[in-house]
Amino acid sequence: MANKKKRRWLKILIIVGVICIIGVFVAVNMSKNRDRSTEVMVKKTKRGRLVETIPGTGRVQPEVQVNISANVSGKITGLFVEEGEFAHKGDLLITLDKERYSAVVEQAESGLKSAQAALKKSRSELKRTSQLFKQGGASEADRESAEADLQYRNAEVESSKAYLKQANDDYNKTSIYSPMDGIVSIIYKELGEMALGAQYQQDIILIVADLSKMEVEVEVDESDIINVSLSDTAKVDIDAYPDTTFRGVVREIAHTATTRGLGTSEEMTNFEVNITLLDVPASLRPGMSATADIITEVREDALYLPIQCVVLKYPLKEEKSGEEEAEESQATENTTSEDEMDEDETEKEMIEVVFRVEEGTAKQVAVATGISSDTDIEIISGLEEGDKIVSGPFRTLSQRLEDGDSVKEKKRSDRKRDSNSEDTSDDE
Repeated sequence: MANKKKRRWLKILIIVGVICIIGVFVAVNMSKNRDRSTEVMVKKTKRGRLVETIPGTGRVQPEVQVNISANVSGKITGLFVEEGEFAHKGDLLITLDKERYSAVVEQAESGLKSAQAALKKSRSELKRTSQLFKQGGASEADRESAEADLQYRNAEVESSKAYLKQANDDYNKTSIYSPMDGIVSIIYKELGEMALGAQYQQDIILIVADLSKMEVEVEVDESDIINVSLSDTAKVDIDAYPDTTFRGVVREIAHTATTRGLGTSEEMTNFEVNITLLDVPASLRPGMSATADIITEVREDALYLPIQCVVLKYPLKEEKSGEEEAEESQATENTTSEDEMDEDETEKEMIEVVFRVEEGTAKQVAVATGISSDTDIEIISGLEEGDKIVSGPFRTLSQRLEDGDSVKEKKRSDRKRDSNSEDTSDDE
């Protein structure tokens, strides 16, 4: 009897033990399921002013500058300005050796006098021949020959005048004057050096620039240039003025691209954009490095969120009724393999989406985006103001997170720790 009671109690204890073990197992699993929620960072959509900018890098230069070169060749015998000196329009800048050109002028003057004397003699000869012809002392041929000689002498005089004019012009070009008011920004040659005069290739002696009107010439990527327009405003940062941002206006946009590294992996295609500076400090110098942010669009009441919230994902499959599925199945059987390939390609197209947090669950939402700043992007449709949107971590958002996943918001201390660990893993 006692043994039976012991066995009965033993069975009860075993059953109770099994029930406890099952309870512990279920509790552990439930705890694990709760812990499986993905920790994410969350941002709310906001309304406010959003500014889209396009960056560009370049250098400061005068809006107007003139390269001063010689139109005739000669040794530099006079240099009457120094770098940084102001020159008025019409001031003498440079003189070249005049001796050879002076001799040519004298030769041309002598040639003109000779031609004029020959013309005078030809006129007298024609007059005398005409009188003899009337008296019968000269033939018609003699008179025509005298007239032809007069025409020839006239042509010689005109040619001599033109030659003298050219000689004087070359002589005058040995003195070079400033074509505008401005600063002599750079001098390339010294006294005694040769200036090579050429009609189609400049041999620059110095540069005169108007430093009161300065601009920044920047290069803009070909993918952004279509958004830049004349008169767009810009914020310009010049390396020499680290604590100052200058205002500017787009004055000119190049119509032809500048390509570097053509045919290599580092090939770049940019367009030059000239931005007029509205505030020009007296110490600003040509050649200073600068960066510009060209403001292309401004929205005063835009719905926006951090740009990292928007990722590319495949669209969700829409739920369909049994009747619709049957119709689709029948249509699929009747399609050709080519149609199936086209459909597969269409399904592979990704769209812009965000993950909206609803009661601890991430819901994939397709959105239409507009302009963007360096940090934020405009949401045209798909969201409302105040929606909670997953903003990171980036790896979780772009690769791991799926529609319907359970999520929980990270604390600030966890965000800092995770961002540091992500940076470390990326470096590795």
